[in-house]
Amino acid sequence: MSLIDALKDAQKQAMRAKDKVRLGTVRMALSSIKQQEIDTREPVSDADALTILIKMVKQRNEALHQYQDAGREDLAAIEQAEIEVLEEFLPKPLSDDELQQLIGEAIAETGAARMQDMGKVMGWLKPKVQGRADMGQLSAQIKQRLS
Repeated sequence: MSLIDALKDAQKQAMRAKDKVRLGTVRMALSSIKQQEIDTREPVSDADALTILIKMVKQRNEALHQYQDAGREDLAAIEQAEIEVLEEFLPKPLSDDELQQLIGEAIAETGAARMQDMGKVMGWLKPKVQGRADMGQLSAQIKQRLS
């Protein structure tokens, strides 16, 4: 089942269960995906939908931290609930061991030996870890291994 189909099913289930937070969050995700479809005038692939969901989670995390800093625990709780709903649709994150193993494979496959080869390693890894690892963290680990 595609990610978009899973979101549509979740929307139906949330309607039946009268779960307003879940319904609102899933509708927001579907509308962002639909907006992307309208903007690009092409159907959205699962990879694109995944990218949209990751972006939404990042936005919610930033808002969560701002609300907590401002002492608005009521709004922070809403953001946290939305993050939890969105994360249900994201793939399981990679563990540090799995990530290190993939980095090792990428370095071996691409023959990377120095920092100038980092782009090759990132290009090899990106499709394999998309949505399952933070790319900034991944980049830092690759830099550490190549330096």
